[in-house]
Amino acid sequence: MEREWLFSVIPLTIGAVFLSFGVYGLRRASALRRTGITAEGRIVRHDVRRDDEGATFYHPVAAWTTRDGRECEYSSRFGRGFVGGDFGVGAFVMVQYDPEDPRRFAIQGWDEATVDLVFTVLGSVFTAGTLVVLLVRLFTL
Repeated sequence: MEREWLFSVIPLTIGAVFLSFGVYGLRRASALRRTGITAEGRIVRHDVRRDDEGATFYHPVAAWTTRDGRECEYSSRFGRGFVGGDFGVGAFVMVQYDPEDPRRFAIQGWDEATVDLVFTVLGSVFTAGTLVVLLVRLFTL
């Protein structure tokens, strides 16, 4: 048997990872919409992260108080290359958080599900496309 089919493991793996990441993010956002609690927060600073190519990403850090009185201060999982005036240091924002684990939160207007949706679509295309190619190859041998 030829080994060319082994090369299909690469896009299949990439597709599965993208799909998993996207579905996780969409489920997380859905759970926050269903059971999350909304609170007013404030941007206290930005965590600055650089990737391997030198691009800079700003992750706003929101601070808020939960209904049971706990003080929370967490960095958004999403970073952007620039910060608009609505999310500058000192800006008031609405935060939706999980009452059982406030580390799971979203800053309304900043944490968009678009990234998760893109990963889900790309992962689906890679995974389904690779599986179709493998099945066609298997049945035409």
